[in-house]
Amino acid sequence: MARDMSPVLKRCRSLDLEPTFLGIDKKSNRKSLRAGKKMSEYGLQLREKQKAKFIYGVLEKPFRNNFERAKKMKNGTAGENLLIILELRLDNVLFRMGYGRTRKEARQIVDHKHVLVNGKRVNIPSYQVKAGDVIEIAEKYKSAQRYKDILEVTDGRLVPAWLEADHNNLSGTVKEIPTRDLIDVPVNEMLIVELYSK
Repeated sequence: MARDMSPVLKRCRSLDLEPTFLGIDKKSNRKSLRAGKKMSEYGLQLREKQKAKFIYGVLEKPFRNNFERAKKMKNGTAGENLLIILELRLDNVLFRMGYGRTRKEARQIVDHKHVLVNGKRVNIPSYQVKAGDVIEIAEKYKSAQRYKDILEVTDGRLVPAWLEADHNNLSGTVKEIPTRDLIDVPVNEMLIVELYSK
């Protein structure tokens, strides 16, 4: 399985991104070498795409496929639909509910078959959840120390309005499909649409 192994803080600096959006509380004191330099229009578009890919941990080919899917959706703009598709990935939903400190950790938890969706075991991080889906950690892992440690870190994190999380039972529900206003990622999706429209 291909993975992005680049150093996180270094990548955050180059993309002008706060590490908190990745669930990381560290701060980088260094300044980006490109800080203050003017970027071309293409450079800005590319940076927004790289930012979205990096936040959600998606590589180029699946990202492109998601964009093609977003374009074909009947309601909403392609850019907004793309962010909604990325937001509804199982690994992201798990992270949003607070059952993973970072999206990478949430992805690993899904990979290791710890997650049930509507009572069925799912081990595909890119699995698209739907409104009404019930997501929970499998019974045999609920008492694991790992989840106690994770909840210690994520308990203060705000669960988005479109999700419901029950931390005592390590489960949650997708109440509705999120709208763009409910997605707090600092990405200008219009620039991604412009980039792919060339």
